[in-house]
Amino acid sequence: MMIHALSVLDGILAISPLPGSGGDFPGDMEHVTEWRPAMVITLVTRAELEAAGAAALGIHVEDHGSRWVHLPIPDFGTPPDEMLRRWPEVSAQARQALSGGGRVLVHCRGGCGRSGMVALRLMIEAGEATDEALARLRHLRPCAVETEAQMGWALQAPRCAALFLRHVD
Repeated sequence: MMIHALSVLDGILAISPLPGSGGDFPGDMEHVTEWRPAMVITLVTRAELEAAGAAALGIHVEDHGSRWVHLPIPDFGTPPDEMLRRWPEVSAQARQALSGGGRVLVHCRGGCGRSGMVALRLMIEAGEATDEALARLRHLRPCAVETEAQMGWALQAPRCAALFLRHVD
């Protein structure tokens, strides 16, 4: 399992496929644990977790000292209402981890569409210019953000002036 990482704020933001999707859940989780994320954001549905043999992912992540957030989005989809309701808090936690030098791992099934959409949104919310953020993300992972609807949601991101200004001072 590949973890595709780039610097954001003072930390590292990464996207990856679902641990276990290649058939080696224990090995993938060992890799994730060694990477030492402060936070793991899971975007697959419960059915996708179970199909990959990864139903214990959240427990494993939390047992190894990381925060786990499950925000299920249907494949090729955009955030449903429940995620939209939770997003401001989750985004703030992720940006706080990144600004403190931490690592945030975002994953969906393939590590492209849903995870790219959320990573791009976080990058813009952290103060990056939209075009630069998209270019950096797609240089790392060309398949990041797969649909126009996913791109539309990511690009609705407000740039967080308080964090941005703090890093300018």
